[in-house]
Amino acid sequence: MAAQVDATPELLAYVREVSLRDDEILAGLRGETERMPAYHAMVTMPEEAQFLALLVRLIGATSVLEVGTFTGYSTLCMARALAPGGKVVTCDVDRKWPSVAAGYWQRAGVADRIDFRLGDAAETMAALVADGLAGTFDLVFVDADKAGYERYYEHALTLLRPGGLVVIDNTLYFGRVVDPDARDPDTEAIRRLNARLRDDDRVHLALLTMADGITLAHKKTA
Repeated sequence: MAAQVDATPELLAYVREVSLRDDEILAGLRGETERMPAYHAMVTMPEEAQFLALLVRLIGATSVLEVGTFTGYSTLCMARALAPGGKVVTCDVDRKWPSVAAGYWQRAGVADRIDFRLGDAAETMAALVADGLAGTFDLVFVDADKAGYERYYEHALTLLRPGGLVVIDNTLYFGRVVDPDARDPDTEAIRRLNARLRDDDRVHLALLTMADGITLAHKKTA
């Protein structure tokens, strides 16, 4: 059996060359994001955003929840992929990041498909449940503060319909999850979540060694 391919910079560049479908709007938003101090720690890779859009299309999603907006690159990609009449609810604690995205969402013609919620993500998710939206979302994408991941995951399962999909970013956390000397709160939070996911019989599970680790948790239908 073949071993895992070593993802060298040259190989990653090749993957991008032969698979990334880019355009002026996406490139513009990515370029503006790259000039920001938080870029490297918070940005969604374009290949990952394209993968998210593919997942949205594959499941025919009309209702998507995004936990962590940043500058709205992944939001834009998922909004474009929605089935007719669909909506992305995206939440963040900082208004300045989505304010960068708004113009690009407008240029792409998807601003009316995006509902931005400002505030603590766990509180936003709890409010959605209180509003009667439990069991209605097709896909939830989690990419926010790592300390909150376990709470976000539980809220996501409540909000998802049976057969819905939770996509969780950064589940390999820069490789720190296998470093015995890494005992910082964020790394420990990811380790706890990964162990919890492994043992959660409410979902079907896969952890992809793409980007910084992407976990797919498919909510069982029975």
